Amino acid sequence: MATSTTSLNVPSLNPKLSSSLSISSTPQFSVSSLNFRTHGRGTRRFIVLATAGLDAKPTVLVAEKLGAAGLDLLKEFANVDCSYNLSPEELNTKISLCDALIVRSGTKVSREVFESSGGRLKVVGRAGVGIDNVDLAAATEHGCLVVNAPTANTVAAAEHGIALLAAMARNVAQADASVKAGKWLRNKYVGVSLVGKTLAVMGFGKVGTEVARRAKGLGMHVIAHDPYAPADRARAIGVELVTFDEAIATADFISLHMPLTPTTSKMLNDETFGKMKKGVRIVNVARGGVIDEEALVRALDSGIVAQAALDVFRKEPPSPESKLKPYVILAEKLGRLAVQLVTGGSGVKSVKVTYASARAPDDLDTRVLRAMITKGIIEPISSVFVNLVNADFTAKQRGVRITEERIVLDGSPEAPLESIQVQIANVESKFASAISDTGEIRVEGRVKDGVPHLTRVGSFEVDVSLEGSIILCRQVDQPGMIGKVGSILGQENVNVSFMSVGRIAPRKQAVMAIGVDDQPSKQSLQRIGEIPAIEEFVFLKL
Repeated sequence: MATSTTSLNVPSLNPKLSSSLSISSTPQFSVSSLNFRTHGRGTRRFIVLATAGLDAKPTVLVAEKLGAAGLDLLKEFANVDCSYNLSPEELNTKISLCDALIVRSGTKVSREVFESSGGRLKVVGRAGVGIDNVDLAAATEHGCLVVNAPTANTVAAAEHGIALLAAMARNVAQADASVKAGKWLRNKYVGVSLVGKTLAVMGFGKVGTEVARRAKGLGMHVIAHDPYAPADRARAIGVELVTFDEAIATADFISLHMPLTPTTSKMLNDETFGKMKKGVRIVNVARGGVIDEEALVRALDSGIVAQAALDVFRKEPPSPESKLKPYVILAEKLGRLAVQLVTGGSGVKSVKVTYASARAPDDLDTRVLRAMITKGIIEPISSVFVNLVNADFTAKQRGVRITEERIVLDGSPEAPLESIQVQIANVESKFASAISDTGEIRVEGRVKDGVPHLTRVGSFEVDVSLEGSIILCRQVDQPGMIGKVGSILGQENVNVSFMSVGRIAPRKQAVMAIGVDDQPSKQSLQRIGEIPAIEEFVFLKL
């Protein structure tokens, strides 16, 4: 597609604020001209370039000077707007058109900045160590990540590896989640001691050496494997160099610090996991590709690997084929379905989520799933943007109490979850059949072949893929109902993707769940409701 580009010099009373913008005429971009007055400095006009459309690059506002190398890196994946020495009013004006903000210590990222962003600002990067110039409470409330850049050197990487090692050994993350869930299980998360345990450092370069030094200080026996490391350097800090097989066979903990090469790719795999001690613990702050991630999951499920602390993955962010991704989608869509079944919607105050899994409760961290259910429930009935950062805060702020229950099933824990059930209590439903025997709106789903499915509405079992949108109909179970509804939809060229009928007994009441790719017109929905055997129906957008 052809484009035309115009370069504009934007004048300012302050020469330092003058800049040049390239404006493309393609429909992916829009241009806004903004006038505002600042105290004692006259009126300024800013011409702002904003992106629109799913395929557009994110817009990053750099509010203070960065090195050219850093800017070049940003420009590889984003539209970079370098606007320095902005007043608070100017920053508030520009921020609604930006996805990310990078500052040093001179720019105050206040609550007003987050409020002015209108939910678009997703991350604030502090080019430095401290983050005292960023309102962290406001960032959390608006679902915005705040990141900083302490010196990313050898010592920092080594310290991070040691931090993961200790946190994993003492179950810090699990204990933190338990306390936040209102529990007090002090004896459950004691963990294991590091003193006297054998740590195998795989890769004895600069980072591996520093990790070994610190592990020795913690009282660990340290061995290392690196075909290129000099033995005298290892002996100098009391570390023994051993073969690869000896390292993995004798280690209680394994810390990875090798580069990703054809030789090291998937170095830890089904075969090598089989040679390890049962209950070994693994830390990886090197490269994600050195571990076969599917093999690691199998080793964790079988108990060969007791725990794994990973800072890197083969593909970052993890691909849609991740084992967890379908369950995250399922959780959000169940929340969206449940709240749309509520008459009025805004009266939701009590939500119960039940997870059925063959995994032990300690092996099932539900924070991401709970956040996505919260997102699904709150976003359709409000203007709030909900994500993992602000989900619990947002629910509490709106008076929504979300409780969780786990049902432990017998069988192999290969899949993280068997099902997720969402119940909303003390509300009326616009679709009476969604009310369970105990009086709550109830929807339940599971993942089949990597695709989220709706499997229960109220007391009725259904089976429909959670793609597109859904029409639920309660009907008298009799021949020809599927054909009648399908014919109405077909006349409007609405494609039916799935159809499922759950019934109490033959010729009794049944619930028909129909997946559609497009939204039917009000007239078509009205015609469906006028079919004599249909007692009630509802259209739900996913």
